[in-house]
Amino acid sequence: MIFIIAIGLTTRLPGIGWPPILAKYLGSLLWGVMVFCLVAWLRPGWRPTAVALVASCVAVLVEFSQLWHPSWLDNFRATRLGVLLLGRFFAWADIAAYLIGIVVAAGIDRFRLKAARPDTG
Repeated sequence: MIFIIAIGLTTRLPGIGWPPILAKYLGSLLWGVMVFCLVAWLRPGWRPTAVALVASCVAVLVEFSQLWHPSWLDNFRATRLGVLLLGRFFAWADIAAYLIGIVVAAGIDRFRLKAARPDTG
């Protein structure tokens, strides 16, 4: 999870020189992967599909929370940590990027679990 966060943070560095659209949506995709990893870490016994479902709900709820603007929450969103965790502006494209990241993470986790099973052949 720390590796995913580190990569995600590099997508937001101004000196990298990536096209803004790539930096924006790669960062969002990795944020979805990070949410998947967090749920998997909190619930290690869950199957990847269950983790993906909960991670998807969390990601979509966080994105929809950007439509809610109490001053205390907007003040937090104005900080670097706040914008990284919660974002500032609602966007359907962000939801799509989160879900793609979650699906990719679930696929990798499923493959990892399948490879770890002893061959019963």
